Amino acid sequence: MTALALSTYELTKRFGAFTALDGVSIEVRPGTVHALLGENGAGKSTLVKALVGYHQPDAGAVLLDGREQAITSPVVARQLGIGMVYQHFTVVPGMTVAENLLLGRGRLPAVIPWREVRAELENFMSSTPFRLDLDARPMDLSAGEKQKLEILKQLFLKPRLLILDEPTSVLTPQEADEVLGVLRDRAHAGDVSIILITHKFREVMAMADDVSVLRRGQLMGSHRVQAVSPSQLGAEMMGLEGGDQSTEAMTPAMGRTLSAEAPVRLRVQDLGVMGDRGDRAVSDVSFEVRSGEIVGVAGVSGNGQRELMEALVGQRERARGTVWIDGELYLASREQNQRLHVRSLPEEPLRNACVGELSVALNIGLRRFDEAPASRGGWMRLGVLRSQARTLIDSYGIKTQGEQAPIASLSGGNVQRAVLARELDGDVRVLLVSNPVFGLDFAAVAEIHDRIMAVRNQGGAVLLLSEDLDELLKLSDRMVVMSEGRIVHACPTATADRHLIGAFMAGHGHSATALRQEAA
Repeated sequence: MTALALSTYELTKRFGAFTALDGVSIEVRPGTVHALLGENGAGKSTLVKALVGYHQPDAGAVLLDGREQAITSPVVARQLGIGMVYQHFTVVPGMTVAENLLLGRGRLPAVIPWREVRAELENFMSSTPFRLDLDARPMDLSAGEKQKLEILKQLFLKPRLLILDEPTSVLTPQEADEVLGVLRDRAHAGDVSIILITHKFREVMAMADDVSVLRRGQLMGSHRVQAVSPSQLGAEMMGLEGGDQSTEAMTPAMGRTLSAEAPVRLRVQDLGVMGDRGDRAVSDVSFEVRSGEIVGVAGVSGNGQRELMEALVGQRERARGTVWIDGELYLASREQNQRLHVRSLPEEPLRNACVGELSVALNIGLRRFDEAPASRGGWMRLGVLRSQARTLIDSYGIKTQGEQAPIASLSGGNVQRAVLARELDGDVRVLLVSNPVFGLDFAAVAEIHDRIMAVRNQGGAVLLLSEDLDELLKLSDRMVVMSEGRIVHACPTATADRHLIGAFMAGHGHSATALRQEAA
């Protein structure tokens, strides 16, 4: 067995007065998959960064195969046999797969003997679970293929301990099962030990042998997966007493009051949108969203969802097609948004929906700064805006040093809450939402989901774009799947088949149709 045994003893890391990691002791058995669960800010990233040498702990120790090691840099971690696949891609887009694999080694000779290296890489690729063209460039690969390349870069270095940070966030369900299944098999064969950071209970229960839960820098518990339930893990993540609460019960009941006669609020007809490179990103997309309904849009990142949302909210020009709101041709003007009560909650709100240097009060007031009572005689009344902001800050639990603090000084979850407060203040008839909880902690996710559902239950029409299939299955009434800029599948969520949806997400529409017919 070459897999490493890893233990941390009372590992502690402080940043000034803030303790990010507080006496954490975990044990990763050799040849197993050990999952790490926890909210954002729970200490997961700090822990693994200490393991790969980016952070030096203030107290405690790291033991590999029972011997204490000082991991002072990523280079030392690599020499000790520790590798890490990061949540965001680190491949070089303009280099080939072969060049990216070789680059992972670090030091390279001035002249690379490509004939020998090519033979070595082809031999390596023949033994790997994922096959990629050595001459392909990452810019031409799908998101799932890029993630596989990230994993191959680490496997090429033959790590004894591999850390995976949210490795399935850009994968279809089939790809996720394939990737994690192959890595689990390698671990069980004794080739490598794996630490898996994930927020998906399904992955923990299906793929992990052990699981540790962190909360606010402290270890809440470590368990054999066979001996623990998702409800207990969810309770530990939230700091609840006992473990008999279901994860669904942690949020208010999400009642559904569908009406078959509900009017169409949003209609998109034959929409075409160009991408950043001048190619067609969205082709002939048509769908409807009715009052009191959430329509979810599923798809692997890079299949036109971002361009679709930008075209709907007016951030990108429409090449063709029409959009209608309550029967009126919709051009996404400010006047129409106010009159038709159209609101949006974009991905990365600090970049797409805020002015970072402006105060929280002014950002919350962007929707109504030119309307009474915030405006009088063409003059903006800052006192009124601040008063309105204080009310919404209190109502939405926005953690800030005050309404006059720059919104860029807030955490990601609190920026999201501030934008949510602005967009949901008042009557909302159409809500356009894109990856609303990306990167947010467990509690913030539940709160934002509740507020989206409240819009729907009050008769609003919600279009929800998300790369998290579990989120779509939980919230949506109907789902459509986008692949290569087109809608390739649609179904009621109540009858949705996860693997069938995944096949369409991966672009295997013909195979998915055949599978469905065979099942019938």
